[in-house]
Amino acid sequence: MATSATLAMAAKARELKNEGKDIIGLSLGEPDFTIPGFIKDAAIKAINDDVHAYPPVDGYAELKKAIINKFQRDNSLHYTPAQIVVSTGAKQSLANLTMVMLNPGDEVILPAPYWVSYSDLVKLSDGVPVEIPTTIDTNFKITPQQLEAAISPKTKLLMYSSPCNPSGSVYSKEELRALADVLQKYPNIYVISDEIYEHINFAGGHFSMAQFDDMYDRTVVVNGVSKAFAMTGWRIGYIGGPEWIARACNKMQGQITSGANAIAQMATIAALEAPVSSIQYMIDAFKNRRELILELLNEIPGLKTNSPEGAFYVFPDVTSFFGKTIQGKTIHTADEVSMLLLEHALVATVSGESFGDPNCIRISYAASEQEIREAMKRVKAVLT
Repeated sequence: MATSATLAMAAKARELKNEGKDIIGLSLGEPDFTIPGFIKDAAIKAINDDVHAYPPVDGYAELKKAIINKFQRDNSLHYTPAQIVVSTGAKQSLANLTMVMLNPGDEVILPAPYWVSYSDLVKLSDGVPVEIPTTIDTNFKITPQQLEAAISPKTKLLMYSSPCNPSGSVYSKEELRALADVLQKYPNIYVISDEIYEHINFAGGHFSMAQFDDMYDRTVVVNGVSKAFAMTGWRIGYIGGPEWIARACNKMQGQITSGANAIAQMATIAALEAPVSSIQYMIDAFKNRRELILELLNEIPGLKTNSPEGAFYVFPDVTSFFGKTIQGKTIHTADEVSMLLLEHALVATVSGESFGDPNCIRISYAASEQEIREAMKRVKAVLT
């Protein structure tokens, strides 16, 4: 089982910072905003109200109600409480799902690039990752033809994120429909749709595979509050999906961690009940930062970029630097580009290798405009 590349790079950056190096961290997917005050108030109230006992394994009834209302309001999806499971972050939601759904040898299709933990979660559950490669020229999206070609008698799951970490790509309703049409030929294949970046979306609207009537019973939606509400450390994720899958996740979680943090659950109710307009200022800021970082990246010869439609990452192709000698070192891989930038530009990024794409690096723009400007200035100085 590999170490999480994003966490490993963050640890390396912290180590250099502790040595007195002026590191600009653009490796973690962590919003730099403070948590909205109304969410803090809800947590404080929960503490003062002595909400401290073990919560139900699958989440408080009040939180499940808020999640159900959110799914209906934002996604036109209708779930019952028995179809919802609250977990310690969306990562645990994903781990629960792979553990309960996969038998040894089951194949899981992963459009690449994919979030760094998908592959290892599949392997940990005795499944087999099957990657579908994409390129920056197709905005890192798979085609129906590619999906069809990747399916075998052992295929059990399709797992993807939209908006995507690391590419920022967003699948449109029409693109998802085309993929769903392929899946209709294979009724034994299920879908895990990771929608944690749902609200950080510049494409004009989010659509979920579960919204198709013929995919609703075969799709599990994974979401949480880490990204849109800047609640990364609160560790609350949740799923909505078929009741039999939710029951299995509840059983699995009951033996591993039990219920998620009680205070964080109460705070999440406040987050989900608030209108999306309450976090619009963050979404607008991310969009402005996207424009800024793309403008600055495009001034660096050799970096190939596209315009991501969501999340807060850019995923430039760095293959033009392969074979070149920079700072006395000949570059062969994206890993080496990423380490070069850390050591000589003092900017932490993450290689695309761990995301299933060896041609790119991931740069997070969940940082201030001042940090973005300084980081890109340093990167340009090293690469040109």
